[in-house]
Amino acid sequence: MSDRDGNNFVWFLAGLGIGAVVGVLYAPRSGDETREALRAKADEGRDYVKNRARDAKEQASGWVDRGKDVLNKQKEQFRSAYEAGRQAYQETTAEGEGPK
Repeated sequence: MSDRDGNNFVWFLAGLGIGAVVGVLYAPRSGDETREALRAKADEGRDYVKNRARDAKEQASGWVDRGKDVLNKQKEQFRSAYEAGRQAYQETTAEGEGPK
């Protein structure tokens, strides 16, 4: 079985080499043109990634701001409820301190 696997690997390498040679022979552009095209595509990809990262950062910042707003509203509601309960407790205990 190992002879067969080795044989398959040799054929794979041969096909890879033949494909590379055929690709170079039939390339529609010269080497300089191909390198320039690759460089341009790499620059486009870099710009795309930068823009997507900036958009993601802005979106995350918006989510953080909304989360802070919700948290502040919840804290204010809790504070109001606490003060109302405290006031009601003080009123109830003040009524109970009447004449004995």
